[in-house]
Amino acid sequence: MVAVLGIVLVIAFSLNSGFFAFGNVRNIFAQNAAVGLVAIGATFVIIGGGFDLSAGAMYALGAVVYAKLATIGIPVVPSMALALMLGCMLGLANGLLINILNVNPLVATLGSASMFSGFAFIISDSAPIMARSVEGFDTLGRDRLFDITYSVYLLLAMFLVMSFVLHKTVWGRCVYAIGGNREAAYLAGMRTTAVSVSTYALSGFFSVLGGIVIASRTNVGQANLGGDVALNAIAIVIIGGTTLFGGEGALWRTLIGLLILATLRNVFDTLSLSNASQLFAQGAILVAAVAMDAYVRGKRSAG
Repeated sequence: MVAVLGIVLVIAFSLNSGFFAFGNVRNIFAQNAAVGLVAIGATFVIIGGGFDLSAGAMYALGAVVYAKLATIGIPVVPSMALALMLGCMLGLANGLLINILNVNPLVATLGSASMFSGFAFIISDSAPIMARSVEGFDTLGRDRLFDITYSVYLLLAMFLVMSFVLHKTVWGRCVYAIGGNREAAYLAGMRTTAVSVSTYALSGFFSVLGGIVIASRTNVGQANLGGDVALNAIAIVIIGGTTLFGGEGALWRTLIGLLILATLRNVFDTLSLSNASQLFAQGAILVAAVAMDAYVRGKRSAG
């Protein structure tokens, strides 16, 4: 996928000679920081052999809860903390539903996505929650250090920290083992249920964190923000080279996937493609990535 990123970057530069300008690169990262955070959580779930379609709904709910709490007088930092705690609890509920009651991940998270989305609309009264007047609300999404928004630093820091967690801790190695062969991991003495549930809790945390970032960037919490965020996050993970079948992958691959998708969006904007055309192209790329993953996996099994 590194080669694919290189090709995409060359195409982007050939269409726009200012593509590598500091301002453009900075804006690309800032615009994609929120979905990038969601993709970090999705990476853990997918490597662990799971699937989470509720990330977009938790993303929107996180934005709404953060904005709601901040606008009723709760300081910004406690508002963030409470929203993140809610994200962990919602993700935990997903994990318990899937691992304790043995509900199919697609069915469980599709159902919970509807519930979380409805909750966001109830809290917001189906209207945007404007937080422009709240002091410090937009610090994370708009304020800058060395002309780079704090959200970009947060994204890169989370990639580094969570890469260490995934590759250098016992828990991280258990995530790989469970995704590769859950029964073998259980027989080896691993706490498969607890680890799997925790990956969903982590997905909830990062989904809400992404929602907080987008709310901070736009100064508004909206229940309809989720849209295609979950599918975009999954696309980033798969396009980066993490297998959809679990047990393999890495966060650096997710970062590559994020850069590929972000660069392609920049190219689409340069070409003035319509939203419909962009959606079609992104879907085609995701299908191609999944098909290639299945083909390579099939060849390995046959060989």
